[in-house]
Amino acid sequence: MTEHEKIFPALPAATGRGFAGTWWGRVWLAALEDSALDGEQLRHGRRYARAGAVGAVSVRPGRLTAVVRDPDGTAHRTDVLVQVFAESDWDRVLGMAAGQAGHIAALLDREMPPELVEDAAAAGVDLLPGIGDLDPNCDCGEWDHCPHTAALCYQVARLLDRDPFVLLLMRGRAEREVLAELEERSAAEATPAAARDFADEGVPAAAVFAAEGGLPPLPALPELPEMPGQPPLLDAESEPDLDVDAVELLARAAAAEAYRLLAEALAPGHADRPVPERPTVAQDAVRLAAEDSDVRVRTRLARASGRDRAALELAVRAWRSGGAAALAVLEEDWTPNRPALARAAAALEEAEASGLRRVRARWTLPGGEAQLRLGREGRWWPYRKEAGRWVPAGPSCPDPATALATCVTLPD
Repeated sequence: MTEHEKIFPALPAATGRGFAGTWWGRVWLAALEDSALDGEQLRHGRRYARAGAVGAVSVRPGRLTAVVRDPDGTAHRTDVLVQVFAESDWDRVLGMAAGQAGHIAALLDREMPPELVEDAAAAGVDLLPGIGDLDPNCDCGEWDHCPHTAALCYQVARLLDRDPFVLLLMRGRAEREVLAELEERSAAEATPAAARDFADEGVPAAAVFAAEGGLPPLPALPELPEMPGQPPLLDAESEPDLDVDAVELLARAAAAEAYRLLAEALAPGHADRPVPERPTVAQDAVRLAAEDSDVRVRTRLARASGRDRAALELAVRAWRSGGAAALAVLEEDWTPNRPALARAAAALEEAEASGLRRVRARWTLPGGEAQLRLGREGRWWPYRKEAGRWVPAGPSCPDPATALATCVTLPD
């Protein structure tokens, strides 16, 4: 056995419902189950793996190998082939991972961070296999997945749960190689950054602070007013060409927004919070409508944002439950990628939510009166059906169980 081959002893018979407990193990099995043409062969394979019919598993670049025994004791040499990354693929993956300390720390903890998979995909490299990426080869003569190759894949899911470096070895690099190159690349990236700190003309910061007298103290922070300032009222008669109602609305909204931003800036930990994205025109119209109940104002905002009054009222309801993120969940009908769907499935299983019908990022409960929506940020949003349309039922929740409790009681 070489550094580029790792042999795992035969695992004991599997217990419990599933073979994969991690989201990346589930994605591995999804690649198998979505590719196989014969579901009956997969069912046999699950039974074989569950009964402990898979022997020691050899993992090396591009190939998984094991001996799998039929119930009558007949042994079959079984292989599953996986695409090996080209040098250019590894260069992109390692270059991307080296710049993220969290990626390296997660791998060392034997975890596959979703962000690593997503960042690699954005760089054009799919770390986890997809449909058709697991190529079966068994001496039983089947050309598609047979019970033996399926059993091997189910067993490998258990190995991946314990050690995601198994996946990287399949793709062509051993654990020691990956970690050594990540360390080398991280050091190379850190050196120029450190050099730049002292390369500019002038004196190093440490010397400045050590100088006699030091720096003058920062001025005291201003006190936050009790309420936003009120803009002056305009005279429509003296300004006949001015849309006074619109200007007054925008002035009030600007004062309220300035007050909010100042309050956030003075709050502890402000420097550690991310800078929010600039709202779009459509989002800003909803924000303004949420702050003003005047019928004339809302009618104009609905028209300006391309909505009818009913759509604007629904958007305002969403905005008040969670701002721009809640509005996106209401209006965007998106499809999560495979890792996100695997995490969602695991969360729903933990919440004991069964019988839900999924359409893209929306899960509808039996009866069709309640729904969970997954936001792009990974939080769950409860929805209820009212008068034939889906409406927000409350703020987002980190898990589906809490979101379900907001909008519905689960059936027995």
